[in-house]
Amino acid sequence: MTRNFFVTTAIALAVAMPQAAFAQDAEAEFVELREDVWQNALDGSPWLSEGVGDRRNDGSLGDPSIEGYDEGIAQTREFQARLQAIDVDMLPENLRIDYALLARSFNDQLEAAEHDHSRYITFTNRGGPQSAIASLPYSSPLFTAADYDSYLTRLESFPEYIQAFIDRSEGAIERGLTQPCEPMQGYENSISGFITETPEDSVWWQAFDERPATISETDWAGIEDRGRTAITEGAFAGLQAFRDYYVQDFAPACRADEAPGIGGTPGGEAYYAYRVRSFTTTDMTPQQVHDLGLSEVARIRAEMEAVAAEAGFDTREAFIEHLRTDPQYYPEDEESYLEYTRALAKEIDGWMPRLFGRLPRLPYSVEPIPAAVAPGNTTAYYERGSMATGQPGIYRLNLTELDQRPLWELPALGVHEAVPGHHHQIALQQELDMHPLRANGSFFTAFVEGWGLYSERLGIEMGLYDTPAKEMGRLSYEMWRATRLVVDTGIHAMGWTRDEAVAYMLDNTALSEGNINAEVNRYITWPGQAVAYKIGELKIRELRTRAEEALGADFDLRDFHDTVLENGAVPLNVLEAHVDAWIASELAE
Repeated sequence: MTRNFFVTTAIALAVAMPQAAFAQDAEAEFVELREDVWQNALDGSPWLSEGVGDRRNDGSLGDPSIEGYDEGIAQTREFQARLQAIDVDMLPENLRIDYALLARSFNDQLEAAEHDHSRYITFTNRGGPQSAIASLPYSSPLFTAADYDSYLTRLESFPEYIQAFIDRSEGAIERGLTQPCEPMQGYENSISGFITETPEDSVWWQAFDERPATISETDWAGIEDRGRTAITEGAFAGLQAFRDYYVQDFAPACRADEAPGIGGTPGGEAYYAYRVRSFTTTDMTPQQVHDLGLSEVARIRAEMEAVAAEAGFDTREAFIEHLRTDPQYYPEDEESYLEYTRALAKEIDGWMPRLFGRLPRLPYSVEPIPAAVAPGNTTAYYERGSMATGQPGIYRLNLTELDQRPLWELPALGVHEAVPGHHHQIALQQELDMHPLRANGSFFTAFVEGWGLYSERLGIEMGLYDTPAKEMGRLSYEMWRATRLVVDTGIHAMGWTRDEAVAYMLDNTALSEGNINAEVNRYITWPGQAVAYKIGELKIRELRTRAEEALGADFDLRDFHDTVLENGAVPLNVLEAHVDAWIASELAE
């Protein structure tokens, strides 16, 4: 060996050792930061902490005040500064996704805070604090006396929570940021609908249907007495205060503009552009989203015309009219509709092992949307469950206006809301071997709803759309999400009226007029959220096609699905990089 070898080696070691030390420091700093972010999330969210079995927020409903919001933003700025001081290139590969998710989350929260809309608009026509308090009986652990103490303390503190909520909403009135008038008609009924003649008739009395074995009969009687008072003076009183505020102050200040979009409010154009970027996890502009929607609508419309011809109708419009009006396609009563949906869900369950290599342990149930909030609400939605609280995932079904709920849409609806859609993806994420911040805290709409819409397409491989009516139902649901790209941007960025939006959806989808009216009201009061579905679905389909073409006969659908889901919900660029790496590794074998 020559002397030069030793000199060179010594220099290399001198360089490598500090770099290794820097890498260790970066990893330690990041791990500490990630844990601090998680603990802060648990501190600030009673619903999150309870859902993972952490009792630190027992009895608390959280802090909905503007002061609480500002404190959270200040903390996020501090976290962002710590993150930016860490060199991501020094982190091991397994932490880089966590870094990317935190970076996007911090940026998104801080950009949101630049807009008064994020600070003061606190409810949509689909819900508000009344929905959160109504969920307590089935989202709370109710096994011990301590559980009931937490449950009742939350009910008792509801009036104080509502007052903080009202104070913050006053800021929306002062700044001209109230919701538009028409989509909010009847909203007060979704509040007062939970107030019943007696506490025992209320949704909160469900918690007392059965005495847990851990509680004595004597103690149980005292808990019931406290429950009656907590429901009357807590839940009912808070709801009444919120209803009075809404009717007397908020509703009279509603925005009555013919064009109801958020773009017409102070700073609304910039706010909506932010919302589009946020919900899609892309840099797309409202115009780009609108143009993509027009393209998708034209493609799906051609497919619908082919299905109509297969069904023996001269035009797409004639077949849709038939589907909207023929009584054979509609349920006779609430119970038969619910049972039909449950039976179909069980049939779909049988397909899951053929589509996925890994299934979650948490089951799901099919239940009605609570009657107080069902009128005017969406057709269905999913509520995440929790092993810690003993709550299954819930596929909620709207049992109102049954003449607007065709049976031919249920296959597409079920695979989206339950499995392989939301329940499978969200329940699996909760069980993945990753930091709990990832397992419970990252819910990127473009991924979650994109996966739900992609799952509707998996119904083709399951053979669920075995009649022209059901296939038109699937296409109508895909068209529904494509028209959202056009309608949401049309309303909020291009000055569309509500009537223009309804007419566009009536012309292009097979949805009933009742559903369309409810949907358009939702888009008006919840800007940007609706565009995420199609953007996410198209990306997942693009990645599947890429994998199929690259791997050919070696493509395994179960492996692909597991790969898409194995990091939980992530931004679309993170998903794309991960799938590309998987394809490369498969090709290298």
